[in-house]
Amino acid sequence: MNSTVFSENMKKFRLAKKYTQEDVAEKLCLTAQSVSRWECGNSLPDVLLLPEIAKLYGVMVDDLFKKQSVAYDNYAQRLSALYEISKDPEDFLRCRLEYQKLMRLGELSMLDKWMYAWIHMAMMYFCKEEALKWFDEVLTDKTQKNSLPYRRAASMKQDMLFSFGKGEEVIAQRQHEMDEAGGALDEREWILLIEAYELAKQYEKALSVCKEAMEKYPDNWELCCCAGLVCSDMGKYNEAITYYEKAEKIGTYFCDEKYALAMCYRELEKFKEAYQIYLEIADIHRKNGYDVEAEQALGYAKEIEDKIKQ
Repeated sequence: MNSTVFSENMKKFRLAKKYTQEDVAEKLCLTAQSVSRWECGNSLPDVLLLPEIAKLYGVMVDDLFKKQSVAYDNYAQRLSALYEISKDPEDFLRCRLEYQKLMRLGELSMLDKWMYAWIHMAMMYFCKEEALKWFDEVLTDKTQKNSLPYRRAASMKQDMLFSFGKGEEVIAQRQHEMDEAGGALDEREWILLIEAYELAKQYEKALSVCKEAMEKYPDNWELCCCAGLVCSDMGKYNEAITYYEKAEKIGTYFCDEKYALAMCYRELEKFKEAYQIYLEIADIHRKNGYDVEAEQALGYAKEIEDKIKQ
């Protein structure tokens, strides 16, 4: 340890926080004489106490031994500065936890609120880039074009692009692909085109394209689910149910159509039907070993129990 720098920082940080030696001693469960000896350079604290001292003064442990260190208002703000430099998600999580501690204590300042918002904005941009990077990683392997991960990656990337205000570009690209293929798209390309129109809230166009695709691929459950989703968006829940039931007969992945059916029945206020479907979903998941998903389905069922009794 550099005892001279440490002792100088002990006094500098304490004064910056407007603490007395007695205040510091009370917060650290020590005597004021111990704090005085640190500041005078006559002794050093136990190494296990350093993290507590650092948190008290709103710094990192390393800052205790640096000449140019400054005391932040709190430890969360110091972690925010660290995250700004590192851009490491683990630093974000540490920072977020410290701010949440301040929330529980009711000690968030205006600056803390702004910084809490800022770290989430920074993390949002990081997550955006990471998501697009790894969706593209999946989509580069054209040999897996018919696999579920590939299909879901294509849909989710498209969804993200819409959320970034690039919907018109997506639709133009999908329409260009259709024009070039002369309508001879494969099933997945049809679905992406339908989903693009649905995301753009062009529901009539989406349903028209969906019906055209279903004539070519009548046994594709995803197309049936697409038609059901578009009808749901249009408030045509009974029509949506018809499409979802057709998807159910064909066979879907992970109860997609059942969740959608339950939602339609909830919108129609047919809570008994929705409740029964959630129980069926839970039973299917449990039989397949997905206990967590089964509990989630039972949670949805519980949400509407009171409405059934009314």
